[in-house]
Amino acid sequence: MTCARPIPDTITVHVAFRIVRRGGRKEIQLPPDIPPKHKADNALVKALARAFRWRNLIESGAYGTIDEIATAERINPSYVSRVLRMTLLAPDIIESIVDGRQPDSLTLARAMQAFPVGWAGQRVDFCGP
Repeated sequence: MTCARPIPDTITVHVAFRIVRRGGRKEIQLPPDIPPKHKADNALVKALARAFRWRNLIESGAYGTIDEIATAERINPSYVSRVLRMTLLAPDIIESIVDGRQPDSLTLARAMQAFPVGWAGQRVDFCGP
């Protein structure tokens, strides 16, 4: 036989957060002592996926040049070459982008700028010393 406990009529739940306005939108802001969940930068992940797809198309022989890809995709060849350069990123940096753990300074705009080819230099450039 089990003993039933009385269930209270009301339950009070306390959740620590603030509502802030950002760009006309309301966002929930958690206290600083709560670690934030990692969220992938969709634009950065999409560009990385495109970069590896385009590299595979070139390596497989489907396209011979960046200009051919740009023509087929109807985009600027300069954009294709800047995005393709992202395939040279260090594996741990690529993994952090996909997992959403990349540093705040690593944005799509920053990734499309010139960066060191050496992986150690990339880590310093994107993640700091």
